[in-house]
Parts: sequence; C-alpha cells; structure tokens
Amino acid sequence: MNTELKQILEEVKDGSMPIDEALLKIKMQPFEDIGFAKVDLHRKLRQGTAEVIYGAGKTAEQINGIIATMQKNDQPNILITRLPKATYDALDQKDSIKYYDTARVGIVGSFPKPDGLGKIIVATGGTSDIPVAEEAALTAEMMGNEVTRLYDVGVAGLHRVLSHLDEIMGASVIIAIAGMEGALASVIGGLADCPVIAVPTSVGYGASFGGVSALLSMLNSCASGVSVVNIDNGFGAGFLASRINHMEAK
Repeated sequence: MNTELKQILEEVKDGSMPIDEALLKIKMQPFEDIGFAKVDLHRKLRQGTAEVIYGAGKTAEQINGIIATMQKNDQPNILITRLPKATYDALDQKDSIKYYDTARVGIVGSFPKPDGLGKIIVATGGTSDIPVAEEAALTAEMMGNEVTRLYDVGVAGLHRVLSHLDEIMGASVIIAIAGMEGALASVIGGLADCPVIAVPTSVGYGASFGGVSALLSMLNSCASGVSVVNIDNGFGAGFLASRINHMEAK
C-alpha cells in the first residue's frame, strides 16, 4: 500500500490531521507545467516513489528547473540517473548534490532509512559491469532498501559466486548483472529461493552485439524465477527490486 497516502489517512483517523488539510494534500495539483517538462507531483502518492529525473539529453537549466519544482512541492530527496559529469558540473545546486561518477547518478537530499522486508543483493559477472550495478544499487538504496554488493563473481570462476551462498540464500531479491553470454543470472537463479532480476549489459566482444547476446541468454534461462530488464537498465532493476522488497500482505 502507498505509505504516504496511508499515513495521511492514519493521521485523519487519529485526529492529528483535520479532514480539510488531508483533502488539500490529496487534491493538490497532480503536476506542474514548467514549459519544457510537466513535473509529476502525485507520483509518490500513486506509486510510493517520487519522480526520478532521467539526466541524459537534458540541459543543466532543465534539470535545475525540475529540481526546484520538486523541492518547492515538498520532495527534498531526488534521484537523477544517467547524469553526465559535464551537466552535473553546470548545475546550480552542484555543491548540495552528491555525484556518483561510476554510476552517473546524482542524489539530492539523503538516503532514507531502509524499510524493506529484507536485503537486496546486486551481483555482477565482472568488474566492467559495475557502472550498471552501481546505478541499480544506488536506486535501491535511495528507495529505502539495504543493499549488499557482490562484484566480479562471474561464471569464469564459479567458486567466486559459490563462496557467497549464505548471502544469496538469505536475500529477498537478487539483481544479477552480466555481459558476455550473461550466464550469471541462470547460475544464481538455480541457487536462490527469491526473485532474480537479470540485467544484460553491453560489455563484451563483437558477437555479444552490444548486450543482445546476454539479453537472449537471460530470456532463455532454464532457471525458474528469473525476470529480465533491458540492456544496461540498472535503474529499472533497482526500482523493480525495491517494489518486490516492499510488498505488504494484502
């Protein structure tokens, strides 16, 4: 259930918030049109997570405007993905934005306290997959999850992933990130008793076709419980893992 909307209703129930104030919060303008963008102000109410800014292709001025609009509407913690370093350097609030160069992620505000049901593991086949993995890990952490990173545990040295069986068997969700032939997702899927989100990366030589080989391998995995997101889509994997890790008994 959406935690923010639930909190409003609980406050009305216990008398700490007047009905008119609650109605105003719920009816507040769902988006704000700032010309080059329509900032979705109700996304957190609808989905439990505020809008995320996709930084690629946006100018510093556009990102500045979106950040200012979100902050003005009581959204102090903001995630910016695929943010080029040059664009970050030109932002008005550069000094108050934490920039993660490897992941190309910018974070306004702070990480929330983890409140998920369990732990999310982010595992990579190789070191070259870490940029995508960090995008996934930071996304999950920004959405209130405890994350464990297992990097460079690919099938070229199977003993490396087998040395982490305790962590794998204790996870709520696992994100398996790999390029080349993408076999890591099947290996982990055959070991874990939780959902596995496979992320193919564009890492690999010519016949990997920019990640298509890994994508097809992951889609054809014979391990049950493995789902697949788009090539290099660390954000999508982190977001989905957070959703799974915050499922409540209905």
